[in-house]
Amino acid sequence: MRPSPSSSSLSAAAAMAAPGGGGGRVSAFTMRAVARMSRARWFIFLRRVYQYQNGPRSDLGSNPFNSPGWLALELGVIVAQMVLTTAVVATSPRERPAWPLRLWVAAYNVGNVLSLPLLYWRHRHSSSAAAAGGALSDDLEMRGASDGIRNRSFLMNKARAFLELFFAMWFVMGNVWVFDARLGSFHRAPRLYALCIALLAWNAIVYSLPFLLFLLLCCFVPMVGYALGYNMNSASVGRGASDEQLAALPRWRFKEQPDVPRDRDHDDQECCICLAQYREKEEVRQLPCTHMFHLKCVDRWLRIISSCPLCKQELK
Repeated sequence: MRPSPSSSSLSAAAAMAAPGGGGGRVSAFTMRAVARMSRARWFIFLRRVYQYQNGPRSDLGSNPFNSPGWLALELGVIVAQMVLTTAVVATSPRERPAWPLRLWVAAYNVGNVLSLPLLYWRHRHSSSAAAAGGALSDDLEMRGASDGIRNRSFLMNKARAFLELFFAMWFVMGNVWVFDARLGSFHRAPRLYALCIALLAWNAIVYSLPFLLFLLLCCFVPMVGYALGYNMNSASVGRGASDEQLAALPRWRFKEQPDVPRDRDHDDQECCICLAQYREKEEVRQLPCTHMFHLKCVDRWLRIISSCPLCKQELK
């Protein structure tokens, strides 16, 4: 007796692939766009961030914010802010704001400068944290070195926390000084005010990222899954099969003699994706695990998840 698929993703693919079913309600363009977004690198990165924020934080290597790409982005943003603030302050010596905005910008730049050694430390130790934990566990002397690394890690994390606290307090102070409507001195220092507003807007976006991430993964993704019958979370775990992989799989028309032997002929009477009986001359495809499906059904499935819908065997 053929096992009944219990995966919600399998039911989603059934509704998507069944003739006259859910595929008629959802345009192919929307489905392709959602599938590509769920397999995009930025979406996979956001899922890693969410899992890290809500899971155990055991080491530096597990933190997605310590990846080389993200560290390079942080370095670029810090350098760009330092160059921009220095240029604006240097070109506006005659501006006289009511509040000490130059002091605010200077302290903000000091915070950026202090962020550079922390950034270097994260780059230096994130890649070696996991290896150090396993390689330094047998020798007492090396264990002492490992303890020293953990102590430095603790101190650097404390310094990073104090720096983030400083930026948060300075963000509040900047809002008070810049948006104080009682003095109305924007016309007296337009460049400094514009610079401060830009920095405050950037920090507001950064502070709102956790909320935006929550809206994306806890509200938008479930709504898409409910409306389209497509599990974006499971699709983002692994990439789908390529055209070359699909072309290498055997295909034929049903009830014609296949080129590869099958040992479960009596079970291959219906497609477990769309749950429809095979008809004469319908195109079918067989996977390396010998499970057979409708050609269109299994191709759509494999472009999302490159494994068998029944036994989960991966394509090679």
